[in-house]
Amino acid sequence: MERLSMLTTQKPVVIFSKSSCCMCHSIKTLISGFGASPLVHELDEDPKGRELERALARLGCNPIVPVVFIGGRLVGGTNEIMERQLNGTLKEMLIQANAIWV
Repeated sequence: MERLSMLTTQKPVVIFSKSSCCMCHSIKTLISGFGASPLVHELDEDPKGRELERALARLGCNPIVPVVFIGGRLVGGTNEIMERQLNGTLKEMLIQANAIWV
C-alpha cells in the first residue's frame, strides 16, 4: 500500500493498466488526447504487479484496471473516467491537477 501511495503522486496523472487490456488503451488514449502525459504502470510488466493489484483491490477498485489517479486522488476506472468525459469535468480535473494547460 505504501508503494501505491508513492506511485500515485509521482505525476499529475497516474494510470494503472495492463498492456493487453483494450479499455486501458482507450483510457490512456483519451487522457493523452488532452495533452496530458500520464505516468502509466503496466501491472502485467511489473515484477511487483500482483502486489499493486492487491493494493488497488483494497481501495475498492473493481475491475483492477484501468485505474486512474488525477492530482494524487483516485478517480476510478473506465466508467468514472467516461462519465467525467461525458459531463465535461475530466478536462477541468486535468487542468486543476496541472496535467494540462489550456
